[in-house]
Amino acid sequence: MEFVSGYRDEFLDFAALLFGWFRKFAAERGAAGASPEGRWRQLEAQIRRLPQDPALWVLHVLPNRSVGISLGQGAEPGPGPGLGAARFLGDEPPLHLRDLSPYVSFVSLEEGEEMEEEQEENGEEESASVEKVDPEDNGEPTPTSRESPQEANPPGETEEAEQEAGGGEGGCREDKAEDEPGPERRKGRRSEAAPLHLSCLLLVTDEHGTILGIDLLMDGTQESAGKGSGTENLAPRAYALLCHSMACPMGSGDPRKPRQLTVGDAQLHRDLESLVPRLGVKLAKTPMRTWGPRPGFTFASLRARTCHVCHRHSFEVKLTPCPQCSAVLYCGETCLRADWRRCPDDVSHRFWCPRLAGFMERARELATLPFTYAAEVTSETFNKEAFLASRGLTRGYWTQLSMLIPGPGTHRHPRGSMPALNLLLSGDPYQLLQGDGPAVMPPVPLDPPRALFGSWQDYYTWRGLSLDSPMAVLLTYPLTVYYVITHLVPQSFPELNIQNKQSLKIHVVEAGKEFDLVMVFWELLVLLPHVALELQFVGDGLPPDSDQQHFTLQRDGPEVSVRPGSGVSARLSSGTKEKGGRRDLQIKVSARPYHLLQGPKPDLVIGFNSGFGLKDTWLSSLPRLQSFRVPAFFTESSEYGCVMDDQTMAVATGGGTSPPRPNPFRSPFRLRAADNCMPPAAPPAPARRRRGEKKPRRGVRRRR
Repeated sequence: MEFVSGYRDEFLDFAALLFGWFRKFAAERGAAGASPEGRWRQLEAQIRRLPQDPALWVLHVLPNRSVGISLGQGAEPGPGPGLGAARFLGDEPPLHLRDLSPYVSFVSLEEGEEMEEEQEENGEEESASVEKVDPEDNGEPTPTSRESPQEANPPGETEEAEQEAGGGEGGCREDKAEDEPGPERRKGRRSEAAPLHLSCLLLVTDEHGTILGIDLLMDGTQESAGKGSGTENLAPRAYALLCHSMACPMGSGDPRKPRQLTVGDAQLHRDLESLVPRLGVKLAKTPMRTWGPRPGFTFASLRARTCHVCHRHSFEVKLTPCPQCSAVLYCGETCLRADWRRCPDDVSHRFWCPRLAGFMERARELATLPFTYAAEVTSETFNKEAFLASRGLTRGYWTQLSMLIPGPGTHRHPRGSMPALNLLLSGDPYQLLQGDGPAVMPPVPLDPPRALFGSWQDYYTWRGLSLDSPMAVLLTYPLTVYYVITHLVPQSFPELNIQNKQSLKIHVVEAGKEFDLVMVFWELLVLLPHVALELQFVGDGLPPDSDQQHFTLQRDGPEVSVRPGSGVSARLSSGTKEKGGRRDLQIKVSARPYHLLQGPKPDLVIGFNSGFGLKDTWLSSLPRLQSFRVPAFFTESSEYGCVMDDQTMAVATGGGTSPPRPNPFRSPFRLRAADNCMPPAAPPAPARRRRGEKKPRRGVRRRR
């Protein structure tokens, strides 16, 4: 068995959900459009009998004039046949957005138009080129098609229009495209083909932001990007979308119809006035004139469940957990039997079922946290985006936790890029932890901590934080490092006397998200005032332009200075003059796999949510790490992940890991998986790697 929840970019799960629903909708829309008028009347009668949703539903009309999509095939650059569903839903789904870069990228249509205008003025005949944009910085990699989906017509449309509607299935043309001759079809395509243009997006949500349905209006050429709003003659298409959203809602819940519907486009509102009443739904008197019907409206990051074997979503089939372990979701006996009998035996559900049952028994323990919001953020229905938006946490580092909140009016630091110096050198080390309201971090206490903290409760009390503060979600990283230094290393390696060292070199391996949140590690200087710390972030997922960069953060006054060259020196002030001398936090970056790292060995190695079995470079990095003979600790997203790490460790080094234990400074946010119900853990469970016994020495512990 293999679960990728906690390791895979949330956005890919979200895109897979949109793709799966849209594909099903497009297929059924085409079938309904080609059927007699009686089929539509039957569908309308079924919808009229559905139970009523008390929430208001919203039909959003979102035209797009500036962003196009360029498709690629395999590792070949430039447009190609398209992105198949297997890339999202197959047996080996991608873990990161960058994995899709050979297949899909986003282009600026506005830039292309400007180039074309310049070339026309100069009398040039060459077509304008467009510059590729990082897929992570623009919308989602949604399924695309060379053909614009045909409209599904409600009753009253002509038979000729119905026949035309039956000929298209929206964004589901990949198979047809791939059947065409590959080399001949792609020859010269990179320079000749225009990018696809998503001219308009139709989106059905409820008043809380839950997405219930989506339709994509694709134009095959760039020229149509600037022609009108792209919202003309949408009534038949919008009506079909509304019907399907009620009969098969993308979000959670059973089929239902809304109490009332409001539309975000005046013309479409008028066109739907005669159609919506057929469904027994009341249409608002006037179109929606603002973005959302409520001030707190925000799109929720959907987590529609999927079958662990066939990957079909809950809107396609009914999913039930395994009757014995209640941990894994299946669509029926066929998939359950297939997973039960999978070969070799140690990847079958028969092998894992009793172990997963044991993991499920500890769900309540892992959800026990002192925070006032603990019940909400550890529940199965946790809406992360709504939680953050309701607390004004929509800027700075909080945007790194949400894929849907861009931080209005604020620069969003893109994932996987070098932190902007103007943000690091602002003078306030906690600026990026700030929300829209009052300061979320109180001033640093005058006196250093007199005792070691072993729980969130103790730390929050000393730091002056209310248990209603969600800062634990960001501070889980420095507090986990603190716990390893002050508790786990002294317990497992007392001979190192690590607590009395005046300086520590720590390698943070396979660092990605941790580097994006680099300033949260400033809290280590507050907790360990006697220690000069050097954190070296290592991993091939780090931005290449950050390789060999380093900067030093110093707390001895409000001055901020920048030293030319590869290093940056910053003096920061937290608003309080603490007792003690100057403290430094050195940050170094090595954008390469750990086994290719050169330099002196560290005092300590730490990895967050490592996933040894999901990346081949660990098979080389773990032996290199073992040769250092230094303490190494890793967190994982579940007990299952810890077991898989132990197996990978055995393959790579012949050794193993120590038994995992819950991390007292784990993040309170629940990681909701798509294909299983295992207990949450958003970085918990440190697993300590025992040092090798090639050279016996004082205090050596044997490997398992």
